[in-house]
Amino acid sequence: MEDKVLIKKAKNGDQHSLAVLLHTHYPFLLKYCIKLTMNKHTAEDLTQETMAKSIEKISLYKGEAKFSSWLITIATNVYVDNKRKNSRHQLWRQEQMHHRQMRWQMEYHNEDWNDTMQALGTLSDNMRIPIILKHYYGYSYADIAEMMNKSEGTIKSRVHNGIEAIRKELKTDGGES
Repeated sequence: MEDKVLIKKAKNGDQHSLAVLLHTHYPFLLKYCIKLTMNKHTAEDLTQETMAKSIEKISLYKGEAKFSSWLITIATNVYVDNKRKNSRHQLWRQEQMHHRQMRWQMEYHNEDWNDTMQALGTLSDNMRIPIILKHYYGYSYADIAEMMNKSEGTIKSRVHNGIEAIRKELKTDGGES
C-alpha cells in the first residue's frame, strides 16, 4: 500500500495502517540514526523515541515533504534535544567508548569500517548531520536547512567545512610526509 493511503488512514485512527507505515520506514530510520549517533544502542533508542513521537504527532504531518524526511526531522530534533540534556563531557566519553566498540564489532564481523566513517565520527553534530543528510541521503541544501531550522548558507558552510575537516583528517591519517 502506498504511503499516502497509509498516512491518510493512520490520521483517521487506523492503527493497523500506522503500524504498517512505521514498520516500513523503521529500517531506513535506524540506518540514519546509526550514522547520526555513531552508536548502535543509542541509535536504536533514538529510533524508538522517534517512532513514538511520530505516532503522537501523525495528525500534524502535512504531506509537504516525504514521510521519511519528516521522520528524519523528528529524529534529528530528538537527538539534538537529548544532547542538550546531557553533560558534554560525559556524553563525549561515552561516544568515544561506543565508537571504539562499534569499530571493533564491525572489524570482528569483517564489515566495512572505512577511514571516512571514522573521520566523520570526529566531527561535531553541526557538521556531521548536514554531511550525512547531503551525501548519504541526497537531500538538497534547502531540504536540510528546513529540517535543521537553519539558513541554507549555514548548511552549505557546515557541509563544506566538515568535508574539509574530513579531508584533512584522512590526509593526516594516510601517513603522508
